[in-house]
Amino acid sequence: MTTVSVVIPTWSAGCPRRSAAFEQAERVRRMKRIAIVQSNYIPWKGYFDLITHVDEFMLFDDVQYTDRDWRNRNRIKMATGLKWLSVPVKRGPRSQLINEVEISDPEWRIAHWRILAQAYRKASCFDEMAPIVEELYQKCKSDKLSAVNRHFLKGICLILGIRTNLTRSEDYGAEGSKTERLVDLCQKAGADQYVTGPAARSYLDESLFRQAGIEVRWFDYSGYSEYPQLHPPFDHQVTVLDLILNTGQAAAGYLKGVVRATTADPE
Repeated sequence: MTTVSVVIPTWSAGCPRRSAAFEQAERVRRMKRIAIVQSNYIPWKGYFDLITHVDEFMLFDDVQYTDRDWRNRNRIKMATGLKWLSVPVKRGPRSQLINEVEISDPEWRIAHWRILAQAYRKASCFDEMAPIVEELYQKCKSDKLSAVNRHFLKGICLILGIRTNLTRSEDYGAEGSKTERLVDLCQKAGADQYVTGPAARSYLDESLFRQAGIEVRWFDYSGYSEYPQLHPPFDHQVTVLDLILNTGQAAAGYLKGVVRATTADPE
C-alpha cells in the first residue's frame, strides 16, 4: 500500500498574504448597514438615496408625531411655483405616535393624484409613468398615516429598482430613549454600521455607538445632478415623484447610491 503525503499550504509556507486593503474591503462587504428614519410622505430623492446605501432601512414610527413636518406632506412644482401636498390627519394628543395618526379624509388620494396630474401632465415622461404612479394612489386604502407612507415608500422603491429591506422599529421592541434606543435597535437588527443624515449631529451621542461596537457613518446629501425639470428654476427639494415623472426609467441614475453600486465603490 502506497502512502501519499498531502501538504496543505499555509500563509507561512509561501502563499501570499492578503493585503490590508483587501482585508478592509472584505470587512466592509460583510458589514451590515442600517438607517433608522421616521417615515415621510412621498419624500425627496435624498431619502431614497439613503435607502440605497444600507442593507436595512427601518421606519422609526413609534416616536412622537410632529405637526407641520414631512410626515404627512411634501412639495411639488407647478407653473405657479412650489405647492405643498398634505395628507389630512385627525388632531390627536400631543403625545401620539406617528403610527397612531389617523387620516381624516378618505378622498385625499383622489385629490392628490388630480393635482399631480395637472402639475406634471407636460413632463417628458408623464405618459410613461403616470399609470404606475396613479395605481399607487388607487391602491392606497389605509386610514393610518404610517401605513400610507410605507405603501408609497415600497412602491417607489420598486419603480427605482431599490431592493433594500424595509422594516419597522415597533417590530423590534426597542428599549431606552434617544441614542440609547437607536443603539438598541441596531443591536437587535444585527447592524455593524449606523448611517444617518447630518441633522443628527445636534443630538446623537456617538460614544454610545462606539461602546456597542457600531460605527456611525454620516450621509452626505450634496452633489446631486440636475435633471430636466418642468417650471424652472431647478429645485432639488421636492418629492421624488418630480424626478420620476420628469425622467421616467432614467430616474434611478440620478441617485448617487445607484451610481456607486454600478461602479463597485465600497463606500
